[in-house]
Amino acid sequence: MNCNQLFLSTIDSQAGALARKYGLGVEIADYCTAMNIDRFREQTAAALNHQLEQISRRLLHGPFNELFPCAVDPLARKLAAFRFEQALALTREYGGKKLILHGGFHPKLYYPCWYVEQSTLFWREFLENHPGDYEICLENVLEEEPEMLRSIVSQVNDARLRLCLDVGHVNAYSSVSVEDWIACWGELLSHTHLHNNDGTADTHSALWDGTLDIKSLIHSLPSGATATLELPEIGENISWLAENALLSPL
Repeated sequence: MNCNQLFLSTIDSQAGALARKYGLGVEIADYCTAMNIDRFREQTAAALNHQLEQISRRLLHGPFNELFPCAVDPLARKLAAFRFEQALALTREYGGKKLILHGGFHPKLYYPCWYVEQSTLFWREFLENHPGDYEICLENVLEEEPEMLRSIVSQVNDARLRLCLDVGHVNAYSSVSVEDWIACWGELLSHTHLHNNDGTADTHSALWDGTLDIKSLIHSLPSGATATLELPEIGENISWLAENALLSPL
C-alpha cells in the first residue's frame, strides 16, 4: 500500500497533523453524528478547517445513527435519504472523492432477503436522483456474511456504488473470515477500515492488538483499494505499517 491509498480518521484529533507529516489523506468522521450537521455545524466546520489545512485528499464518513435505507416504514427511508443527501453535499463541499455509508442491516429487524431487495431499490432511486461524479461505499457493520452487500451493489449495477470493508466489524460480528469477505467482494471492494480486536467486541484496537492478521489481509486487498486507519490513537500504527513494509514510501 502506498501513501496515496492511506487515510487517517478524524476520530483521532491528531489525524490532520499526522496526515500533513506523512503525506497521507484524511477521512472526515465528524459528521457521523447528524447533530454535527445540524445543531453544531459551525463549531464542527471550524475544527475541521484546522484539521484539513493543506490536505487535499479527503473522504467523508456519513451519519449512521437510526438510519435504515431498507426500513419498512416509508418515513424512516425518507430520513435515511435526507441524511445521505446531506452527507453527499458535505463530501462535495470538502472535495472528497468517496462517501462511506452504513448499509443499515440489523439481524433482529430484517430478513436478509428483505434487506437485499429493499436496499437495491433504495440505492437505485438515490443514485438516479443524485447525478454526478462521486462514489458511495457501503460499509458492513452487523452483516454476518458478505453476500448480502455484494448482491446489493451487483444488482444496483452503478459504478458509483461500491463497498467498504470494515475488518474489525467482520472480526467481531461475522463467523466468515476477513479473507473470505475480500475474496467474495473482489473488485467491488473500494475502501477498507483498518483496526483490530479480539473477536468479542468492536474495540478499534491497534493494528497489532487483536486476532486479525493485518499484515496478511493488507496484502490480499485489491491493488487499487484505499484504506483508513480508523483508530482513536493513530500515530504508532503508521510507524508499524512502515516497519512491516506495508506502507511506502514514507
